[in-house]
Formats: sequence, C-alpha cells, structure tokens
Amino acid sequence: MANALLVIENLSKRFGGFVALEEVNLSVTRGERLGLIGPNGSGKSTLVNCICGTLTNESGTVQFDGQQMDGLPAHQRTRVGLARSFQLPRPFPSLTLLDNLRIPLLYTVQARSGLLRSSGDVDTRCAELLQLVGLDGKANRWPGDLTQVEMRKLELARAIAAEPKLLIADEAMAGLSHTEIEDILKLLARLNEQGITIILIEHIMRAVMSFSQRLVVLVSGRKIADGPPDQVVRDPEVERAYLGQ
Repeated sequence: MANALLVIENLSKRFGGFVALEEVNLSVTRGERLGLIGPNGSGKSTLVNCICGTLTNESGTVQFDGQQMDGLPAHQRTRVGLARSFQLPRPFPSLTLLDNLRIPLLYTVQARSGLLRSSGDVDTRCAELLQLVGLDGKANRWPGDLTQVEMRKLELARAIAAEPKLLIADEAMAGLSHTEIEDILKLLARLNEQGITIILIEHIMRAVMSFSQRLVVLVSGRKIADGPPDQVVRDPEVERAYLGQ
C-alpha cells in the first residue's frame, strides 16, 4: 500500500511447539483507526510485542514508515515513532506526573533530534500533555493519588510523550465505567485528529465498534477477518470463534 505506515508480512512466532502467530499479514494506513480483537490467547499481545520489538519473530517482516524493523530493539523502534500503552499502567511511583512525562520526552524525542531541550521547554511540553489528557493541575501529584481512569490517561500521556506516528493502545478501557470509557474514546479520537495513527486492542465491543474504521480479528494466531466493523462482526467464523454465537 502506497500510504501504509505499518506493513506486516507473513509474521510467525512460536514458543517451543506452540504456534502463537501463523503467517499474519496486515497493513495500517497513515491516520487510520484500526481495531484489533480476538479471544484471550488469540495472539494479540504476541503480535504487538513482535511489532514493538520486545519479542523476535521467527519468520516474516515488520516494516514501519518505510524502514525494516527486523532486528531493531524496542527502544530504537520507539525512537522512529512507534509507541504503545500497556494494559497494566506502570508509572514510576516515586516520581510526580510531571517527572513521569519528562523521562519519555528526554529519552525518545531528544535522542531522535539530537538536540538538547531546555528544562523550560520540557516542562511546557509536559504541561501540554497533561492538559491534553485532562490531568492539568496534577503535575506535582504522585501516581498513587490517581483514580483508575486517571492512571489510564497518564499511561496514554507517557506513550504520547514519545511523539509517535503510531500508537498501539492495549486495553486502555479495561475495568472502566461507561462514562470513563467515553472519556478515553474522546481522548483517542483527539490524538487521531492530531495525526497519530492508532491501533486499539480492546475487549469492549461497543468501544471498538465506535472507534474503529477497520476491524481485524485474530483467533489462534491467525487473522480470520479484516474489513469494515459492521461486516466483520457478521462474519460466521468471527461469530463462532469470538462472539460465541
């Protein structure tokens, strides 16, 4: 695809005799909102880890923004614009929210540009990120002071601090109330409007259907469906394997 940001070809991953991914092919267009779903154990996390470099695939290739990612460690992939948020947020508990954002800003953006940023510039950007996710006014608070939804927002802010071209949001709404889910969806929509391509991994189907322009389904390490969400959820194989109908 001419406008593809991420291209995965024939990606396979095994753990001993267990096949976690089997020749998965996937492309993600710049600016797209892609939903990735599948039952527990379907290979979603393994796919994300192979994309981000925390796992090494046995075969196949990952290309991001025209560059081959194969062999690159995770931190180098982050520096070229590939970021993720984690299902279980793990901020630095002994650092304020402001300092939690300073670290990815200095580690990725400064390393990418090779330019030293003044402490004032860094603090200004941190304040902008906190305002973007609705945590302005809490810059000097500790992560332990946050509610569950605020912790999810901080996790997204930490990923956004790396100024990614692609953000993989891994179950950013798990355990949240209806209103809190809407808050996260609005935040992800704002990020997408700012030019960030987003892959949303989520079990909450109404959230995935509301957010996604395209839906991909993994089952037992294979991609079984890829297309418009309304069509995908009506696919008989998806209904049998994922929706339980």
